[in-house]
Amino acid sequence: MARIALDAMGGDHAPAAPIAAALLAIQELGPEHTIQLVGRESVIREQLNAQLAAAPALVVEAASRFEVIDAPDVIEMTDKPSVAIRGKPNSSMTIGIKLQAEGKSDAFVSAGNTGAQMAASTVILRLHDGLSRPAIGTVFPTAKQPVVVLDSGANVDCSAAELVQFARLGHVYARDILGRDNPAVGLLSIGEEAEKGNTAVKEAHQLLLGAGLNFIGNVEGRDIPQGACDRGPIDVVVCDGFTGNVLLKFYEAVAPMLFGMMMKAGVTKEQLGSIVHALDYAKYGGAPLLGVKGVSIICHGKSSPEAIKNGLFAGLRAVESRMSQHIGEQLAK
Repeated sequence: MARIALDAMGGDHAPAAPIAAALLAIQELGPEHTIQLVGRESVIREQLNAQLAAAPALVVEAASRFEVIDAPDVIEMTDKPSVAIRGKPNSSMTIGIKLQAEGKSDAFVSAGNTGAQMAASTVILRLHDGLSRPAIGTVFPTAKQPVVVLDSGANVDCSAAELVQFARLGHVYARDILGRDNPAVGLLSIGEEAEKGNTAVKEAHQLLLGAGLNFIGNVEGRDIPQGACDRGPIDVVVCDGFTGNVLLKFYEAVAPMLFGMMMKAGVTKEQLGSIVHALDYAKYGGAPLLGVKGVSIICHGKSSPEAIKNGLFAGLRAVESRMSQHIGEQLAK
C-alpha cells in the first residue's frame, strides 16, 4: 500500500491540473493505494466537485479513495525558497512533505516552486548519511534507451566528491527504476580522455575509478542523444547542476524545433507517431530529488494533468522499489 501526497496548489495550472491528474491516476492505481490532496480544503473540494460532475460513475467511485488534507498557505512560484519555508509553515508543500516525515505518507509530488520543494525536502526529510547535497535526476530519451542525468539543477557548483556521490545516486535510480542490472555510469566532460575537463571533473574521474561502480569514463554531450559512447551503452550521466540544467533546457527545445521543421516540410504529426510520444516530457512525469530520506518528485511548473499523473506513478515506483532505502545502503559502502 502506498500513500502519495499531491500538492494540489502547486504549478501554473493549479488546482485544476493536479486534481485532474489525481482523477486520472486513481483510475489506474490499485485499490490499496491512496492519493492525499494537500492544499486549501475548500478550494480542493470545489474543484474536485466541478470535475466529478461530468465524470463517469466509475471515476466518482474511485475518487472516494482521495484524502483531502487542509493546508491554508500557498507557496507561489515567485517566492524565495528560504522565505517561503519559514514564512509559510502551513503551506501545501510543507505540510505535504511533513506527512512523510511523520510516517503518514510515503511520497510527495508537486509541480510548484522547485527551489522551495528542494529546501523543504532537505530540511524536513533530511539527507542520507554520507551525502553533502541532494541531486535532481532527470530521465532523457535517447536513440537506444532512456538515461538518467544528474544533477539537472539542484547544485550550480559541485566538488569532485559530490559528483561521485551523484554517481552513486544515479546507480541506484538506474537499477531500481530503469531496471538496469549493472548501470553504466559516465562523467560528462569536454572529451573522453581522463585529463579533459575542469578541476572537479578531472578529480572526480580518478575517484570514480575506485568507487566500485560500473564507471565507463568520460562521456560527451553528443553521446547522450545516442544513449551510448564508443565504450558501450550509457545508463547514468553525472554532471554539476549548472551543466545539467543547461543540457536539460537545450534538450527540451530541440524536439519542438525539429518537429516544427518537419511539419513545415509536409510531415504530419500522425506520421511522426511514436517519435513524438518518446520525446514528450509528459511521459516521464517528474524528476526525483535523490538523496533525501524519502520520496520527493519534482514536476515541471507547466505540467499537464497527464504529466502530473505520471509524476504520481514515478513516486509509486520509488516507494515500491524501496529506492530511498537502497540509496542509503549504497552511500554507506
